[in-house]
Parts: sequence; C-alpha cells; structure tokens
Amino acid sequence: MSDLDIQIPTAFDPFADANAEDSGAGTKEYVHIRIQQRNGRKSLTTVQGLKKEFSYNKILKDLKEFCCNGTVVQDPELGQVIQLQGDQRKNVSTFLVQVIVIIIWFSYIYS
Repeated sequence: MSDLDIQIPTAFDPFADANAEDSGAGTKEYVHIRIQQRNGRKSLTTVQGLKKEFSYNKILKDLKEFCCNGTVVQDPELGQVIQLQGDQRKNVSTFLVQVIVIIIWFSYIYS
C-alpha cells in the first residue's frame, strides 16, 4: 500500500471564536427593557443593564413622570432592576436615548 494522508474529520465548533477570551465577545453592555405579564391585562416593565455609576433612584423618579409607579429591586444574579407598572417600553426607551444623547453631548463639550 502507498502512504495515504488520511484526514479524520473533526468536530467543527462554530462558536469557537465567540468563546475565545481575547475576542471581545460580551464587551458591549446592553440595557434590556422587558415586559412581564402579570394577571389579565396587568403588566410590569423591567429595565436592567444600566451602568452601576447611575443613581437608579433618580432615574426611577424621572421615569415616574409617565404616570406609573415603580421600584428598584436588587436581584442576586442581575443586580439592580427597575420595575415599572404597565407597558412603559416605548416611554423608557425614548427617555434613555434622550438621556444618553445629553450625557454624550456634555462629555464632548467638557472634555
């Protein structure tokens, strides 16, 4: 017999690049705005993933302008989570975008 290079197929891992530590996977921080159905038409909007430097109570106070009640809950896995009564996803997202634009604008001017 002749020398044949036999290549045994190996398992292909499509997530190998994502699992690498130096790939930068997971470096983006996202703010998650979710809705949870309670009972019937009642719902609860949760906001998580804000930076720890922000004052959650001050953000909650500003979010209460949307005629809803809310609270800040400490979760062992997720950290601090803002909970608001009702479906406030659109209001929260527009508020956070406006605040982030203002923060970026001030940091640009004063840097």
